[in-house]
Amino acid sequence: MTRAAVIAGVGGHVPQRVVTNDELAQRLDTSDAWIRTRTGISRRHVVDAGTTTSDLAVGAGLRALKSAGTDGADLVIVATTTPDRPCPATAPAVATRLGLTDVPAYDVAAVCSGFLYALQAGAASVTSGVAERVLVVGAEAFSTILNPEDRTTSVIFGDGAGAILLRAGTREEPGAVLDMHLGSDGSMADLITVRGGGAEERSRGGEPRPEDRYFRMDGRAVFFTAVRRMAQSSRTVLARTGWEVTDVDRLVAHQANTRIIHAVAEQLGLPPERAVLNIDRVGNTSAASIPLALADATADGTLAAGHRVLLTAFGGGATWGSATLTWPTLQAG
Repeated sequence: MTRAAVIAGVGGHVPQRVVTNDELAQRLDTSDAWIRTRTGISRRHVVDAGTTTSDLAVGAGLRALKSAGTDGADLVIVATTTPDRPCPATAPAVATRLGLTDVPAYDVAAVCSGFLYALQAGAASVTSGVAERVLVVGAEAFSTILNPEDRTTSVIFGDGAGAILLRAGTREEPGAVLDMHLGSDGSMADLITVRGGGAEERSRGGEPRPEDRYFRMDGRAVFFTAVRRMAQSSRTVLARTGWEVTDVDRLVAHQANTRIIHAVAEQLGLPPERAVLNIDRVGNTSAASIPLALADATADGTLAAGHRVLLTAFGGGATWGSATLTWPTLQAG
């Protein structure tokens, strides 16, 4: 039998503080109806002062390990756009706090596609025999990079983390990662960006521009590009897997906004009710959105054992990707 990476556990974690649309409407030129209509979001979770991305990652990691019935892993990969520090990576701190001493740990930066990039790296480590168990985490404190006066971004994003534990198994098992497809196009770097804080800004010298500290995106261009790239990537990975679109029981897309998710489903010819949604409750959590959606859907029964699942995402870079698997019998941690 072919060695494969198999999902053995799943967990999610969000900060306690909830920010509703009505709360945002009190300080921004917006309304609950405007936000719901354009994004499908009614509330999101936001970190309090002093809460970091690693705090969220540890919370989700603990739940994924509990779901898998283990306290160990041979490798930790954290996908994030909001690391605790520019240097060092956040993953080693997460591993240590989880009690995973001396294991390799590193970050992956692919914005909203980050979890799928990390999933491929983790699955490759398992299938190659480098690791027996890999903890893959998507975690974001995205509110820390948003301009609080920008209604186009402040209403969309939330904070949170999701994690899965991969273990060595066979391709025939439920939970096996069957196939993946990833892509990128660096010519679209300005589509989704935080311009400041890196070598590009520092090498210019002079005073940094205040607006470059914050996340920016071209929402209209992102919408059309994201739908096109996710649909293309999904078709590619379905063909590699040998599935027809009609074989897909659940579409778990990056929770960018409800209109994008439904547009991807429509492009693929999937009924909208097969799309897993939790964006209404947590907002767009970037790299955390797919694993957090998996955890929530497992907990509420939307995702059940035997479901054939298509994952897909589009993010800054630009980056995109998709994956196929059959969901195993799991309880969310």
